[in-house]
Amino acid sequence: MDQNVVYIVIGLIALIVGIVVGKFLFAKNTRKQVEEAELQVEKIISEAEAKAETLKKEKILEAKEKAVQLKSDHDREVLERNRKLGDIENRIKQKEISINQKETALDKQIKENEVIKDNLNRQIEVVSNKRTELEKHQEEHIRRLEKIAGLTAEEAKTQLVESLKQEAHTQALALQQEIIEDARLKANKEARKIIIQSIQRTAAEQTIENTVTVFNLESDEIKGQIIGREGRNIRAIEAATGVDLIVDDTPEAIVLSSFDPLRREIARLSLQRLVADGRIHPARIEEVVEKTRKQLEEQVMEIGERTVIEMGIHGLHKELVRIVGKMRFRSSYGQNLLMHSREVANLCGIMAAELGMNPKLAKRAGLLHDIGKVPDEETELSHALLGAKLAEKYGENPAVVNAIGAHHDEMEMQYVISPIVQACDAISGARPGARREIMQQYIQRIKNLETLAVSYPGVEKAYAIQAGRELRVIVEADKVTDVESDKLSFEIAQKIQTEMTYPGQIKVTVIREKRAVNIAR
Repeated sequence: MDQNVVYIVIGLIALIVGIVVGKFLFAKNTRKQVEEAELQVEKIISEAEAKAETLKKEKILEAKEKAVQLKSDHDREVLERNRKLGDIENRIKQKEISINQKETALDKQIKENEVIKDNLNRQIEVVSNKRTELEKHQEEHIRRLEKIAGLTAEEAKTQLVESLKQEAHTQALALQQEIIEDARLKANKEARKIIIQSIQRTAAEQTIENTVTVFNLESDEIKGQIIGREGRNIRAIEAATGVDLIVDDTPEAIVLSSFDPLRREIARLSLQRLVADGRIHPARIEEVVEKTRKQLEEQVMEIGERTVIEMGIHGLHKELVRIVGKMRFRSSYGQNLLMHSREVANLCGIMAAELGMNPKLAKRAGLLHDIGKVPDEETELSHALLGAKLAEKYGENPAVVNAIGAHHDEMEMQYVISPIVQACDAISGARPGARREIMQQYIQRIKNLETLAVSYPGVEKAYAIQAGRELRVIVEADKVTDVESDKLSFEIAQKIQTEMTYPGQIKVTVIREKRAVNIAR
């Protein structure tokens, strides 16, 4: 319809244009042209009207077709909705039928339950009556038993409980021993494998450190120069170095005695320079000792740097590097502290690698675990806690700090590498030849082991064998049973573990022998 209007408008415009043109032509006094223009205008108008009529008919036809299509769609939707409503009504009717059936069945079940409940109530009443009668009979039976046994029920119960308690205790102890042995076998199998691999891959030195150093001389005449007039030179050396010089009848030798190996080394190097120079007097002694001390400090730093480079440890604080170098001149139970720390570090790295952990962190903790043994000033803290404090002060990893402080159980272990450091420290210190033990201490430890075992009742004799690594306990067969032997072995081992200090481990073996003796006459 809009296009009809457009065509009409176009026709009107054409008419107006024709009129204007006609007037224009008329103005030119051209009549013929005006007539032609009017004819042209009429032709245009007729053509426009014809097109408009044709377009109008087409649009009317399209509108009728669209109306028919819309009506058809509407009828189809109405049919679909009616079908769905019918389906919904059918489902609702089926649900109503099902609900009615369930209600009927439920009513029937309720009635049956009421009948069952009545039956149960009657049965409960019967059972209650029988229980009352049974309790009366039981009380009568208990009174008769008490009269026959001469014991009350509580006394009999107490005796039975005590008997069961002793039996349960014995069985529990045997079971505990079996569980401990089984766990020990399984754990030892893997632990032994890892420890053996770690030890086999680590080479270590024997004990060589002590508290004296022998300074060899070319001739005994030099002893007089070292002593000086009225002993002034030897007094100056002792005052400057803090080391005692022992000049005796030993040919061509002077003994330097001090608990501090660093001081002994300063004294040895100073004496070596003084003897080589030949000028020995108090002023020269002080000058040489001071120069030697400074050079030794540089040497300590160099030893520390070389050690951390060889161990593959990076980012260590300069002060900790100096302490590591200083460990070269310290010993523990005759074992050189730096060699011990290097050995522990290597063991820690190998063991951590075997366990799938960080070997560099474990090696770092192993190297630094004894830095508290070389403090610059005296302190009341133990070497483990002091070492942890120093490591924390110089920015070490918290795991390394905890491993240092906990390797003697003076701090709670919070990281997995802590028990590794503790185990490797024990391995390094307990291996044969690692540490020197004073004879008196060794004999006292053996005596303490035997005394501890003999203190238990039923023990006849006790022998500490294999350098105190095994304790043989002989018990009297008529006083100790086989079950009590297992218990005694376990208790002695626990007491040794809690009360004594010893390297490595101690095996406790309890021997019970039954002898039957008769004499034929």
